[in-house]
Amino acid sequence: MNKLLVMCLLLPFTVLAAEPAAQAAKPIGGSGVGAQLGQLLLGLLVVIGLIFLLAWVMRRVQQIVPRGGQVIKVMATQALGPRDRLVLVQIGGEQILLGLTPGRITPLHVMSEPVHLPDGEPASTEFAQRLMELLGKDQKDKS
Repeated sequence: MNKLLVMCLLLPFTVLAAEPAAQAAKPIGGSGVGAQLGQLLLGLLVVIGLIFLLAWVMRRVQQIVPRGGQVIKVMATQALGPRDRLVLVQIGGEQILLGLTPGRITPLHVMSEPVHLPDGEPASTEFAQRLMELLGKDQKDKS
């Protein structure tokens, strides 16, 4: 896969090397400023298109890689603020609640019994309710 990517990146350079020197020196559209601006714009669009194409290819390649062998799984996350969040992580058979801040990751609680999340439902609301139950805080005690 890496050889294919290198070949695709080097292809434009091999085409330029194959052109005769006389043709390479001659402008494509004409000698005016408008033609040069059009050529510059076309080159910019090609580069931007290549960036988007490579990003799409990278996403497709990452999806192909099997993720079933991961030992650490993020079960659920809950945002507490713009930069702070709670994360429920499962490592093997044990679940740990982590507090994430910009400069620190703090283990908050090790679950005595694992939290089971049903598939297809948003995990954040059920996660928050289950967390309150496991920590022994009732929803009525919020006032």
